[in-house]
Amino acid sequence: MKAKKQETAATMKDVALKAKVSTATVSRALMNPDKVSQATRNRVEKAALEVGYHPYNLPSANTSDSYTNPYGAQMGPCNFCGFCSGYACYMYSKASPNVNILPALRQEKRFELRTNANVLKVNLTDDKSRATGVTYVDGQGREMEQPADLVIIGAFQFHNVHLMLLSGIGKPYNPETGEGVVGRNFAYQNMTTIKAIFDKDTYTNPFIGAGGNGVGVDDFNADNFDHGAAGFVGGSPFWVNQAGTKPISGFPVPPGTPAWGSKWKAAVADTYTHHLSMDAHGAHQSYRQNYLDLDPNYKNVFGQPLLRMTFDWQENDIKMAQFMFDKMAPIAKAMKPKYILGSPKNANSHFDTTTYQTTHMNGGAVMGEDPKTSAVNRYLQSWDVHNVFVIGASAFPQGLGYNPTGTVAALAYWSAKAIREQYLKNPGPLVQA
Repeated sequence: MKAKKQETAATMKDVALKAKVSTATVSRALMNPDKVSQATRNRVEKAALEVGYHPYNLPSANTSDSYTNPYGAQMGPCNFCGFCSGYACYMYSKASPNVNILPALRQEKRFELRTNANVLKVNLTDDKSRATGVTYVDGQGREMEQPADLVIIGAFQFHNVHLMLLSGIGKPYNPETGEGVVGRNFAYQNMTTIKAIFDKDTYTNPFIGAGGNGVGVDDFNADNFDHGAAGFVGGSPFWVNQAGTKPISGFPVPPGTPAWGSKWKAAVADTYTHHLSMDAHGAHQSYRQNYLDLDPNYKNVFGQPLLRMTFDWQENDIKMAQFMFDKMAPIAKAMKPKYILGSPKNANSHFDTTTYQTTHMNGGAVMGEDPKTSAVNRYLQSWDVHNVFVIGASAFPQGLGYNPTGTVAALAYWSAKAIREQYLKNPGPLVQA
């Protein structure tokens, strides 16, 4: 009797090699794409091609399968729950320091995590040439001092700048004279949004999705197009990604719908599974009149001056927003929705804190080659206090067309490598001014 030849099951990697795509793409295709974000993505991709653009699948840091990273931290497969952007991931599928690095740090005996602590300032020597540690308030409200040979300021962009100003590290920026470096080059992100509402026969399934389930267009980002007739510098990608529709704030309704009450609820029920949103996250230039400093009047709970943001949209920002709106609109029209909602900035537009505009802040402690125009050197080391490193988007001289997270992570690794391989062996300035 002839033995049967044992067949080996094909893996996702085999399929990916055959199809010449990534394993993540295969994973999404095998998970019934019509019920993920394919309905939305295909609709937008088809419309973008029809109007002559070059759409692409968005990259993301979501895992498509179980994964253990080089630090030994484990991640689970994304289950396309629809609650991605702005939410914690209970599948541990989104890459972040608390998921990918903190578990490994907890195994390090020399590492200690002090929760509910607020750093008040970096302590300096009398001549302000070296840091001696930090002063902080612990979870019990006690003011504590932690001595240190090396201080890394690695908070959110705003907090990095605030701590430098409170600690007296670097010269504060003066917009009238243009001198000073801390608070200088503050930049934001220039956002434009179009929402489309379809009839009840067209489903977008916003309750299913993930950060990478989307399609983007890069034709008008950076130098990918001729700016000659546009009248502005910079650019923007725009995309649709089905990463979660937030309660209340994320529900578009037809024009004329009341802002609350039973009619609003009925409109939400009618449109929720029949809408999509397109965003342009544009580059934003820094301007002399946009800056950060210490507020002369208002103080925080610890009695310290709050950080003050002086900011408004400028002519370049408004022209870019109008241009991007005009480039996104044909995609929306090609999908033949029932309603198209949204409008670009105009000459009378001013920054409004009541309207969400991303949290992608940049600058305030920028990196550079000249201590007169930058707060940190190429390794994110303070020009003035050599044992202080400032890591984050505060180092960006301008706002990018893309979100800053990836570049922030790259710069963090770049700085950490310099600290480990150069600074610890020979403490002092890594770049001579």
